[in-house]
Amino acid sequence: MDFDFSEEQLLLKDSVERLIADRYGDFERRKRYQQKPGGWSVAMWQDFAGMGLTGLPFEESVGGVGAGPVETMIVMEAIGRALCLEPYLASVVLAGSALRAAASPAQKEALMPPLIRGELVLSLAFGERQSRYDLFDVATTARRNGTGYVLDGQKSVVLHGDSADRLIVSARTSGARRDASGITLFLIDADSSGLDIHAYEAQDGGRVAELTLTGVAVPDGDVLGAPDQGLLILAMTIDHGIAALAAEAVGAMDGLHALTVDYLKTRKQFGVAIGTFQNLQHRTVDMLIALEQARSMAMFAAMMLDAPAEERSKAMSAAKVQINRSARFIGQQAVQLHGGIGMTMEYKAGHYFKRLTAIEHLFGDTDYHLARLAAGSGLLEEPDAALL
Repeated sequence: MDFDFSEEQLLLKDSVERLIADRYGDFERRKRYQQKPGGWSVAMWQDFAGMGLTGLPFEESVGGVGAGPVETMIVMEAIGRALCLEPYLASVVLAGSALRAAASPAQKEALMPPLIRGELVLSLAFGERQSRYDLFDVATTARRNGTGYVLDGQKSVVLHGDSADRLIVSARTSGARRDASGITLFLIDADSSGLDIHAYEAQDGGRVAELTLTGVAVPDGDVLGAPDQGLLILAMTIDHGIAALAAEAVGAMDGLHALTVDYLKTRKQFGVAIGTFQNLQHRTVDMLIALEQARSMAMFAAMMLDAPAEERSKAMSAAKVQINRSARFIGQQAVQLHGGIGMTMEYKAGHYFKRLTAIEHLFGDTDYHLARLAAGSGLLEEPDAALL
C-alpha cells in the first residue's frame, strides 16, 4: 500500500505549514491571540478560509473543496505542531461532519457556504456532567410544542461554545436517560432566548463553555437529521473528531520532540552539551519511536473513516489508545529532559504537554477505549475454536 502523499497533498501540506509558521512562528503571538475575544485570531481564521481550509471536507456544490480525511489529517497535524487556537476542530471537523451526514438540503444551503467563507462558526454540544464519555447518556430534554420543540438541560465542556454563532445540541426526545434511541440533534442560535453560555479558558489554553438551556424554543426546521436517531450521527461525528485529534496530537508530539532534541543540543553541563550523554540520547529515541507509533495510527484512523460503522469504531478506539499512550510518554519525557524550564508559562514545551494531556482525555481516555475494545469491538476477532 502506498502511504506517500499525492502532489496535491504535498502542496497543501507545504502551504498550510508556511501559513501557520508565518502566523504562529513567534510563540509570543499565540499568547496575544489568547487575549483576543474568543481566545483566537479572527484574522487567522480568515486566512484559513482564504486558503480553502475551512471548506476542505465539504462538497464542491456548496463551495467546498471536496477533499477527504487525509487532507484534514494534514491540516490538523500542522495545527497541532503550532498549537493553533482557532476553532477548526470544533467548527469544521465536528460540526461540519454532523452537517455533512444529516443536514437537509435547505440546512446545507443556509449553513455550509458561510461556514466555508469563514463567516460562521459552529460548535457541537453533546457532553453532560454525568455522561463522561457515553454519547447516549443525555439528560437534556426536548419536548414537543406545536411546530417545534422546547429544550431544557445543561451541556458541559463545549469546545469554543462562546465563539459559536450556532450550536448543534443533543437532547432527548424520548426514552430514559441512557437509552441509545430517543436522541435528536438541534441547531440553536447562540443568542436564543433561554440559552446561557458560561465560557472559560481550559488548562491547555483553549476556550470551552458550559451551556444552560431553559425553555429554548427550536422550530422543526432546525432539527438536524431524523428525530430519535441522533446517536448514529453523534457516533460518526466523534469518530471524525478522534481521527482529526490523532493528527493534531502527532503534530504536537512532533513539535515537542524537536524542541527537546534542540534543547539537549544547546544545554550544557560539565562543559558539554547534555545531548552527548548516552542515556539522554536513548530517551529521545524512545520518544521518537512513540511518535512514529502514533503517526501510523493517525494515518490508520484517517484511512478507516469511510469504513462501515462497526469497523470504523474499532479503528478509532485502537488509534485513540495509542495516541493517548504516546502523548503521555512523550510529554512526560520532554518535561523531565527540559528540567524546570519545561513547566514554565513562558516556554513552549509546557504548553505542548498541556495540550497533549487534554487530547488524552478528549473523546475518551485510554481506559475507556480499552474497555470498548475488550467488550467486543476490538481489532482482533474472536479466535476460531477449531484453531485452539
